[in-house]
Amino acid sequence: MKTIRRAGPVAIFFSALFVASLAQAGEVKGKISAAGLKSAENIAVYIDAIPGKKFDRPVEHVSVDQRNSAFVPHAIVILRGTTVDFLNSDQVAHNVYWPSINGDKKLRHSLTIVSPGQKKSFQFDDVGAAQMLCNLHLEMSGYIVVVPTPYFALTGNDGTFTIKNVPPGTYTLKTWSEDGKPTTQTITAADATTSVELTVKK
Repeated sequence: MKTIRRAGPVAIFFSALFVASLAQAGEVKGKISAAGLKSAENIAVYIDAIPGKKFDRPVEHVSVDQRNSAFVPHAIVILRGTTVDFLNSDQVAHNVYWPSINGDKKLRHSLTIVSPGQKKSFQFDDVGAAQMLCNLHLEMSGYIVVVPTPYFALTGNDGTFTIKNVPPGTYTLKTWSEDGKPTTQTITAADATTSVELTVKK
């Protein structure tokens, strides 16, 4: 009985610590202005590193569909080590491949033919952007952006984004876009909302 009585306060103590750690996380909200780009939509925004922290490979997979001869969604951001399932909802076959990752042609890969109703998967372990293409339908194009931390977002059609559960600290915020130059900005995240404004140029 004494052991049970002593365990109660300990459990409450660790529960309080857990709640406190959650309370310390904040969010980074911002807006990207596109200078000379087609749109401010589908721009990846991510924190480049958290000093002293490594992140496990996500258990959950992410899906990219091929529908009406287009990659859906057109662009995704994933944590390094994520497995992507490539689906095919069309009535024709597609050949999914990427010629490089972050410009490194040694990381090119082809999933060969993905038949209607079929699924093929690939685990992305290298950081950088991969352009998805299809040899059978040259108009098809999409992007997978692999980043080193789980603190990322993809801008909406108005250029806004929100990165949630960011631990307090000073970090480098980076962007990637299909037709713009990468940008970097130092930010200091707090346990509330941190506001950011960025401009991505052609």
